[in-house]
Amino acid sequence: MTEKRISDLLRVSRSAADAERPRRVVVTSPRTAAARRPRRPLTTEIDEQTQLGEVYMASLVRTQFRLALFVCTVLACVVGGLPLLFLLVPELRSADLLSVPLPWLVLAGLIYPAFVVGAWLYVRQAERNERHFAELMDRE
Repeated sequence: MTEKRISDLLRVSRSAADAERPRRVVVTSPRTAAARRPRRPLTTEIDEQTQLGEVYMASLVRTQFRLALFVCTVLACVVGGLPLLFLLVPELRSADLLSVPLPWLVLAGLIYPAFVVGAWLYVRQAERNERHFAELMDRE
């Protein structure tokens, strides 16, 4: 067989195979325009006190409780650490600042600002936790 004859046979066999192959068809659902069930927002889960709503609320409460424990622990370490510091470093007990003993000045003047800063940080973080929770509820 000649080379031209072979190429003609190959061309014919390819076109026959293409003719036998079915054409692609796009299949769509006949119910694409059907009414869909409305999605329930997650806030209804909380309002109706379902198990899922309880899980979400327990998560928020747990997060806020962890934050409260952390802030209280830090403040307790600061307040509890000062007497320990004065006990371990006797020079601080006898030091005076503006004719006021340093332990009195620290306990009377510096503890309360520490409490205010701790409370401010707690409120800021608690509001951030609540904002993240509200975004989670709105997103889904």
